[in-house]
Amino acid sequence: MGTFDWDLDTGLLDVDAGALAVFDMDPADFDGRPTSLGPRVTPDEGRRLDAMVTQALKDGSTHYGAYFRVRRRDGQLRWTHTQGIIRRDETGRPRRIIGIVRDAARELADSAARLGLDEERRRRTSVVESTTAALAHARTVQDIIDLLNDSHGLAHFGATSLVMGLMESGRIHLVAEGPQGAFVPGTRFTRVDEEYPMSEVVRTLTPRFIESAEEFAESYPVLWPHISGLGITAAAYLPLIAQARPIGALGLLYSDKNGFTDDERNVLVALGSSIAQSLQRAMLFEQEHDLAEGLQQAMLPRRIPDVPGAHIAVRYRSARLGQDIGGDWYDIIPLPGGRVGAVIGDVQGHDTHAAAVMGQLRIVLRAYAAEGHTPATVMARASVFLHELDTDRFATCTYVEADPTTGVVQAVRAGHVEPLLQDTDGSCRRLPVEGGLPLGLSAEFGRLDYPVTTREMDPGQTLLLYTDGLVERPGVDLDEGAMWLSALVRRGPRDLQELADHLCEEVDDRGGDDDVAILLLRRKGAYFPQTGGRLQQHVAQNDPEALSSARHMVRAAVRAWGARERADEIELVADELITNALMHTDGGAIVTLRMLAGPERRLRVEVEDRSSALPRRREAGDSGVSGRGLLLVDRLADVWGVDSRGSGKCVWCEFMVPNQSVN
Repeated sequence: MGTFDWDLDTGLLDVDAGALAVFDMDPADFDGRPTSLGPRVTPDEGRRLDAMVTQALKDGSTHYGAYFRVRRRDGQLRWTHTQGIIRRDETGRPRRIIGIVRDAARELADSAARLGLDEERRRRTSVVESTTAALAHARTVQDIIDLLNDSHGLAHFGATSLVMGLMESGRIHLVAEGPQGAFVPGTRFTRVDEEYPMSEVVRTLTPRFIESAEEFAESYPVLWPHISGLGITAAAYLPLIAQARPIGALGLLYSDKNGFTDDERNVLVALGSSIAQSLQRAMLFEQEHDLAEGLQQAMLPRRIPDVPGAHIAVRYRSARLGQDIGGDWYDIIPLPGGRVGAVIGDVQGHDTHAAAVMGQLRIVLRAYAAEGHTPATVMARASVFLHELDTDRFATCTYVEADPTTGVVQAVRAGHVEPLLQDTDGSCRRLPVEGGLPLGLSAEFGRLDYPVTTREMDPGQTLLLYTDGLVERPGVDLDEGAMWLSALVRRGPRDLQELADHLCEEVDDRGGDDDVAILLLRRKGAYFPQTGGRLQQHVAQNDPEALSSARHMVRAAVRAWGARERADEIELVADELITNALMHTDGGAIVTLRMLAGPERRLRVEVEDRSSALPRRREAGDSGVSGRGLLLVDRLADVWGVDSRGSGKCVWCEFMVPNQSVN
């Protein structure tokens, strides 16, 4: 008997020498992680234990206990028993599990003897029950083969190996070929009318029990010469029938058995029926999974465009083991003026419908962004689209519009996890982004006003966008998951592609049961295009946040475009033009900053509004409060003017700025 102490916050497991002895494990082979004990626990038992512990953590239990079997180093199975006590904090969140593990083989043997059970019949019944229960957790055909090869299907029936074939296009495809060296050339695919035992049971839908080597040789003279050296003394071939049609055949091979009792035959037939139902479910799952995965891969971007001034890395990790495909996606959208749109999102559900909705949503988001809409408008329109789509799904999403030239980042979040920002020294922290309702729900409840959060990225900083599968861990909320991810990024490699790979590897090691999409965007250092830079911001009336964001954008452009010497002049003039548009017109204003080509670099500020009334210069009043706006513009700008724009106008001004070399 031994003890263990499992820290749920770090995931580390402290196991003493007695517990390692129960698992028959060398202390040198144990690294403090629960997965190190995995090879000692059979897969079906491991799934049962994981389900039991997870349920205890979720339902508020304070303890649990279970019998299970471990496989010793010599290959033998041994019954053991574990008891655990769950320690929770004052909020009820599980923090630690402490407990014992002990050898229970003698205890169970003594108990069976005292009860006077018919051991053989009890064992056979138990095998069918436990195998059926384990098959309920199998999701793929390979899961079923592994489960049968591992313990119940072989060790408890005395079989040494199994063969299995599945029907494909009218032929039997051999998917499990028995013991090493048992494969017979030419039998990977066989016809139903050939003289093989699996062909016979599929053809007749009747089990075939071969009770001796002599019977095997006489009944199947084509097959027997190839396997006679394996020491087979008996075999049981079972048709696998689901919905009244054969889907394959299962063969159990024995090396120390002669004949089958009626009880054994009945148990084997019952086992075959259970296996057939599980196989059919697994094949349907794999077909749907392959369809969904293919659909999703077709919907994701085939390549990531080069973005001047930025490094980008993307990854998609499918939860292939035990889960369906999901609706996670990422996208990179080139925008005018050297800007780039970055999208990360997750459609509710794990099926082909989620993948299909994801593809449509990705397309409309890309279209709305490419049309030049503001980030808030892009998100609002995408929400309306999803609401009007014939689906009951919603989606979480984060859309970021970044300008690598200035480092200005405008982010909108719809129910998604907040992004992280890694500094140049490697440290990582959460980037607060005000959020709205998920896409689809915001349209349903009429709450389409998505707030825009504006931040600046310094050269060398990295923005991390990801889906919640990256930070989801049993018994841990998303806030703690984000802290874990920040620490992981801080310790991870600095190369962007290597960091993306590292994050996916960590999820694989942790056994994440959800899809994961990752998008990393790093601003390069010292990137200053001579021309073509462009920033734009819509400022609505009575929206102080948008006004503050526009001023922030102006300051960032001034610094990034090498106009620091004229920073005060440019910021003051831009502020006057924006204020005039908001005060003297009925609508909002669109503020645009450009870097113009020519013999000299010129920074141009444009403010558009819906009024056709032209501005005019006038002297300041007696109070001196108003009347100075255009006077300041005229004195500080090198040149300014007004252009008619259909239903409105554009007031613009230009400033000469010194040339700056491109690195």
